[in-house]
Amino acid sequence: SLCVCIVSSRSAKRDRKFLKSLIRKQPQELLLVIGTGVSAAVAPGIPALCSWRSCIEAVIEAAEQLEVLHPGDIAEFRRKVTKDRDLLVVAHDLIRKMSPRTGDTKPSFFQDCLMEVFDNLEQHIQSPLVLQSILSLMERGTMVLTTNYDNLLEIFGQQQNKPMESLDLKDKTKVLQWARGHIKYGVLHIHGLYTDPCGMVLDPSGYKDVTQDPEVMEVLQNLYRTKSFLFVGCGETLRDQIFQALFLYSVPNKVDLEHYMLVLKENEDHFFKHQADMLLHGIKVVSYGDCFDCFPGYVQDLAAQICRQRSPGIHSVFTCNTCQDCAKRKSEENGIEVSKKLRQPDAGIVPSLSAPSPPPPASCG
Repeated sequence: SLCVCIVSSRSAKRDRKFLKSLIRKQPQELLLVIGTGVSAAVAPGIPALCSWRSCIEAVIEAAEQLEVLHPGDIAEFRRKVTKDRDLLVVAHDLIRKMSPRTGDTKPSFFQDCLMEVFDNLEQHIQSPLVLQSILSLMERGTMVLTTNYDNLLEIFGQQQNKPMESLDLKDKTKVLQWARGHIKYGVLHIHGLYTDPCGMVLDPSGYKDVTQDPEVMEVLQNLYRTKSFLFVGCGETLRDQIFQALFLYSVPNKVDLEHYMLVLKENEDHFFKHQADMLLHGIKVVSYGDCFDCFPGYVQDLAAQICRQRSPGIHSVFTCNTCQDCAKRKSEENGIEVSKKLRQPDAGIVPSLSAPSPPPPASCG
């Protein structure tokens, strides 16, 4: 009876790790929202990708080196980054300070600072596991939007010979095509891309034409009503003004929707409170583990489940040895038949195993 109890306990844990309502979604029913956590896992060698705070600190450092901000402003922004809770407001103020004092979107020094921060981005891809998992979902119809300024996903996809395309909200024709599912490998950057001198904004006023266009707003908000959004590596996205303007403000009955968010479970009390709060927005919060090392392997495992091509035994190669959640999953995998473990993994799901997993970044968004 003890063995039965152990097996039952393991089964319950596996069910808890992968919600049936999520893994039974078809890829084309999902829309991935990619945040800084994805970039942090893929390129840990670039501190600016680890979190909003790290990104703002790196931009301030670049502004000082390039001498595009007054020393007094540099000191003030460093103080704000340390003390202010709402980092999106700080980032918004920073952009405004380095932009021309007009209402129009113009080239700004902020873009130069980002180009300094994200120099030679393609050379810093150390752990492509998460990107490969996202690509496998895109291949099967999952849509992707991001709050990130970097184009790591597009760079990696092009290396895999995928016709990746970076999209900006200001291009109405492209946005409508993407929203209607006609650009399979399109990635919508709702904050713009660091390579675009005119695309860097953090508040809806920079996208007046978009937010005031009923056709664009209807097609975007229809996505929030008809797709299940899966927030991956996102910390501040729901507080983001542009995301709110595009998807949240005018979508009624959000509690009736079914979206998902993968989060780090550092503190149990905080995690379960967050879980309860997010249900009011129609979002199911799921823990990927209690350390950031769990994140890439969990995303790979989840993508494989959704794509109906699970590859047993591969997950443990990418996860840490100390995390309790990883240890639980490893013990579960030990119960899988050896014959299944020896089965060759699907090339479309699992990337090369030759690259070692990098150490976790100091923080993640």
